[in-house]
Amino acid sequence: MAGNTFGTLLKLSSFGESHGEAIGGIIDGFPSNIEVDFEFIQLQLERRRPGQNVLSTPRNEKDKVIFLSGIFEGKTTGTPIAFLIYNTDKKSEDYDHLKEVFRPSHADYTYTAKYGNRDHRGSGRASARETLSRVVAGALAQIWLKHHDVSIRAYVTQIGPIKAQLHGSAFDYKAIEHNMVRCPDMEAAKEMIKLMEQTKLEGDTLGGIIQGEIIGTPAGIGEPVFDKLHAELGKAMLSINAVKGFELGKGFEAAAMKGSEHNDLMAVKDGTIQFLSNNSGGIQGGISTGENITFKVAFKPVSSIKTPQKTVDKKGQNIQIQIEGRHDVCVVPRAVPIVEGMAALVIMDFILRQKAYNNK
Repeated sequence: MAGNTFGTLLKLSSFGESHGEAIGGIIDGFPSNIEVDFEFIQLQLERRRPGQNVLSTPRNEKDKVIFLSGIFEGKTTGTPIAFLIYNTDKKSEDYDHLKEVFRPSHADYTYTAKYGNRDHRGSGRASARETLSRVVAGALAQIWLKHHDVSIRAYVTQIGPIKAQLHGSAFDYKAIEHNMVRCPDMEAAKEMIKLMEQTKLEGDTLGGIIQGEIIGTPAGIGEPVFDKLHAELGKAMLSINAVKGFELGKGFEAAAMKGSEHNDLMAVKDGTIQFLSNNSGGIQGGISTGENITFKVAFKPVSSIKTPQKTVDKKGQNIQIQIEGRHDVCVVPRAVPIVEGMAALVIMDFILRQKAYNNK
């Protein structure tokens, strides 16, 4: 299976399946002598962890990361960083009845079409448990980025049809970790939770949107043609399970705007060039402007629903399926640290590439 390594100078290779022994990764190209904040890494894993509240899957994994190499006396050594997270709460028997069945909108059929077989236990490699490796590597990247005054935050702005207010008094960054859906609008969060509770009772699922912000990226980061900064961010986000859309800045709204409305005008203030707006989302020509990089990531509804559905089995027979087991009603709140982690990996990689370019 190809396609398990991400990055150019900073590389993450991930491995493992949902119901295998462990999920893990190897990070290559991470600089030496960076003091590792193990508590922060574990916190990010806790934010992604299943079973954290009544609205997430009841699969009860502790998700404790074990570092095998690349860290000595609390600091990175510059050698490959290898890590493991064991799967301890597997219930593979819950998937026995799905062995010969293609679940609608899962990777069951496509994996079989490509490889001739599939791991039916919790979707195997296609499971969102693979994203554990991204959270660990992304947290390490965030630690490194702090030394370069770059920070990343993400939050939920929409679940189903319910949208948060992104402007005015309702918006509060402090509220993000004070509600189950990680939304900065507490009133919208209450409505989102109600909707999720009702949808769970109906045996159905929901999608939503996460907004990301990268603060402090210096101007001049990115490559202007095939490796545009926003193209790599888009690839990073679209590689996350259940992601179906990526927007930079105004995104699709820009299609309905005139150039006079969308252009980010510039002026010199206090001897420095500044932008009077940020409709481009902090990237122009594939290179950072120095403004905050803002983007949105759209997630589809969870595919595993308890509502009866039409599908087929491996014998080519039309059948009806009703999926049981442990599943989220909406993965979006748990995906916030994944989005942050992938953004961190992209930005760190590009900063390293810029450093290499400057040292030519």
